[in-house]
Amino acid sequence: MLKQTGIQYEQVKDWPILPPGCTLGQTAVATDSHDNVYLYNTGAHPLVVLDDAGRFVRSWDGDARDAHGIFIDGADNLYLPIRASSVIEKCTPEGETLMTLGCRDQPSDTGYTGNFHEVLPRSAEPFNRPTDVAVAPWGDIYVADGYGNARVHRFAADGTLLQSWGRPGIGPGEFRLPHAVWVHTSGQVFVADRENNRIQIFSPDGEFLTEWTNLLLPADIFIDEDERVYVAELDSLVAIFSLSGELLQRWDSPTRPARYKGGHQIWVSSSGDIYVGQNQPDQRVVKFRRR
Repeated sequence: MLKQTGIQYEQVKDWPILPPGCTLGQTAVATDSHDNVYLYNTGAHPLVVLDDAGRFVRSWDGDARDAHGIFIDGADNLYLPIRASSVIEKCTPEGETLMTLGCRDQPSDTGYTGNFHEVLPRSAEPFNRPTDVAVAPWGDIYVADGYGNARVHRFAADGTLLQSWGRPGIGPGEFRLPHAVWVHTSGQVFVADRENNRIQIFSPDGEFLTEWTNLLLPADIFIDEDERVYVAELDSLVAIFSLSGELLQRWDSPTRPARYKGGHQIWVSSSGDIYVGQNQPDQRVVKFRRR
């Protein structure tokens, strides 16, 4: 049993329940307004939809070409980073493409060699292997352009690029793999600066405000209506913070993962259940039920 300031969680065993032949690759997870669970992954079925009990509902077939990250907005539209193709696709729940951000298979020129441990020579325009997307309450779209770039990009709801910020480095407003982004209802933009082991917080237009440094390779962020900040950590599993940055709870996988094998993606359902995507072939996604 896992406790956090009076809230208890327990891992749901034998979850999900997938049909024969349906296997997951690296998995990002999100829930819609009905608490259906969407698993965006690098397997043969790039989008698998389950009910909250983990039972199969439907799937999309095809090649997602390096699925990475997912966001579902209030109208249940999906925003899907296709990392290797350097684009973001906005889709209906049924798979109809509504908008594409970026130029498919045309990464921007940042000098990226394919080794994310190296500091990039420079940052550039969208995109070079983008990692995550978040939609602000007022409709702007924020993209963490991480593996091959060192920037956050802000788009209008219609896909017009409004601004970009960030460059390679370790200082304020600099990034070493901006892996995830989340926009709070206040307008503050939270960015998981993974290889710098920190979360940086910005104004809506990219002004640096503050940073949290007590992180273990933060890979994804979710903020709930009670202003708890949930972070998937690759060198742990889940960390939960107050909005002011106070660490409330942290827990590892049941068996301590190897480096880069802990929490990779995180989402919290309307009922408070936590879903975590992991980079482990034998455990792609895990659910913790809120008690």
